[in-house]
Amino acid sequence: MKKPQLLAPVGDWKMLHAAIKAGADAIYFGIDKLNMRAKADNFKLIDLKEIAKICKEKKIETNLTLNTIIYEDELNDVEKILKEVKAAEIDFVICWDMSVVRRCIEFGVPFCVSTQASISNSEAAKYYQELGAHRITLARECTLEKIKEMREKVDIEIETFIHGAMCVAISGRCFLSQSIFGQSANRGECLQPCRREFEIYDKQDDYSLLLGNDYVLSPKDLCSIEFIDKLIDAGIDVFKIEGRKRSPEYIAKVVSIYRNAIDLHTEGKLTKEIKLEMLNELKKVYNRGFSSGFYFGIPEATEFAKKYGSHATTKKIYVGKVINYFRKTNIVHIKIEAEEISVGDNILIIGNSTGVIEMQIPSMVIDEKQVTTAPKTSDVTIPCPEIARVNDQVYKVVSLID
Repeated sequence: MKKPQLLAPVGDWKMLHAAIKAGADAIYFGIDKLNMRAKADNFKLIDLKEIAKICKEKKIETNLTLNTIIYEDELNDVEKILKEVKAAEIDFVICWDMSVVRRCIEFGVPFCVSTQASISNSEAAKYYQELGAHRITLARECTLEKIKEMREKVDIEIETFIHGAMCVAISGRCFLSQSIFGQSANRGECLQPCRREFEIYDKQDDYSLLLGNDYVLSPKDLCSIEFIDKLIDAGIDVFKIEGRKRSPEYIAKVVSIYRNAIDLHTEGKLTKEIKLEMLNELKKVYNRGFSSGFYFGIPEATEFAKKYGSHATTKKIYVGKVINYFRKTNIVHIKIEAEEISVGDNILIIGNSTGVIEMQIPSMVIDEKQVTTAPKTSDVTIPCPEIARVNDQVYKVVSLID
């Protein structure tokens, strides 16, 4: 059985290392121009060579997003960026504007057609393949059965989303943010007014009503863990996770779970019980509730968020920072600045080069004495099997379930 490639979102250095450690086969990221997540931290053009170097050492594929619409005065930017992409040996460019496609062909840069092209049939897939595309990301509206039909008719690589945010406009071609705030979703600037609660106002009789019990323009997040085996069996080449604006611990958790699910299914070991455990783990990090998206047909009216913001069952609380790590003994030295910690607590250590370390505290020492609690302002040492670095931030993970 062929394993699909697991493609992880990366918005900064912490997320990059978190994705690699969690088992991603590939990463996708943007720079500070012409990408659909302009509000993410993003990288700089000068970072391309370092990103490529790190990923090549780990045998991780790199994908750069150049997936906004392109205006006339930005054509020179496209050319400049693609020259640097070529020089850095970035593996793929994700795009859909024909100006970027044309330049990719000219420079010999492999490209993947973005989901914003709304490819939903084999003829469209063949057209982009004839243009020179190496891969296509299908429209979100495609059902699993339609994907299977397309898979039988085309030999180009097919990529689909398996987890993360869904937009009420499906492929991002929405003008709500542009109309209200002058910030265009088509330029990666969306301020997501759709995620809020809406009210209907009757001017004549001066009364208002909340628009239902749900956030009717805010779809739940896609989650495919309960049917990931069906997607693997369908022959999809690349599984894409959404989330370049989310946190490093989100990346660590989501990527590691889908990595494990893919591996277990190809070994014939993925059971319903394991998938349920994985689902509960996914609920711990940011989500708006979960939906199967369009994989089994048009989502029902119930597939909208029940409240504003995250439905996560846990949250992180800042504790302090790493002031040393002793590699010979695998001990991390932490300065407690904001919140006490105790033996048995689950903590996260997050840093630019570290990515994310998630662990439960087995024991602690203060002033050469074993302790069960480390209060605020104390210095504490804790066994830590992975290398942490000076100034890495430390967080305590607490449950939000009563």
